[in-house]
Amino acid sequence: MGRDLQSGVRLRPVDLARAHGLSAQAVRNYERDGILPVAERTASGYRVYTPVHARALGAFLALVPGHGHATAAAIMRAVNSGDVEGALRLVDGSHAQLLEDRRTLEAVEGAVRDLTPVPLSEPGGVFVGVLAARLGVRAATLRKWERAGLVRPERDPVTGYRVYGEVAVRDALLVRQLRRGGYLLERIAPVVSRVREAGGVEPLQAVLGEWRARLTVRGRALLGGAAELEGYVRVREGGS
Repeated sequence: MGRDLQSGVRLRPVDLARAHGLSAQAVRNYERDGILPVAERTASGYRVYTPVHARALGAFLALVPGHGHATAAAIMRAVNSGDVEGALRLVDGSHAQLLEDRRTLEAVEGAVRDLTPVPLSEPGGVFVGVLAARLGVRAATLRKWERAGLVRPERDPVTGYRVYGEVAVRDALLVRQLRRGGYLLERIAPVVSRVREAGGVEPLQAVLGEWRARLTVRGRALLGGAAELEGYVRVREGGS
């Protein structure tokens, strides 16, 4: 498992814990969960850790900010079981998710930038045919967007017809913009969700910069985690 194992350095759980502000029990739990390699035991049953375990703990903690706890733990378990290929697939998955999140952000930015309001002269909302005509789509298309959860019209209490209020019109307009940009409905869903979470297009504009900053932080965290993981894999394989 590398030259560190032959160095003769012995570490206690508390030694690993102090270096990262953890409890000794947390270190033992990480070993139990396969995040750290299995430690040898003394004759009296005490765990004996080595610098290899210290590298493993450092790699795991560096992976968490970019991948999340569950995926970081799965990566470490794969490496510790000798399945480096499986660990790399998990790493690739996190990078792919980050790329998808960036594309979603870009879609939101583009949709918000190009959004042209559709005026509502009717205070109670408009029916499906009227809105379809204003958006330049078919009524069947609006109903398809509704089935996909992208647009949420209300129902007229008397006739039962669909009625599109201001929020539903906004969502329909967003969907139309993104469909024109070539986005599939499944990729549009998170965009509409973001707008709803923000409470509308105007509040959303204020959080786009923060959203982009979080993606940048996550991307940097993935880089840092990859460097620590590579160092740990090299140690296990006999490198320095």
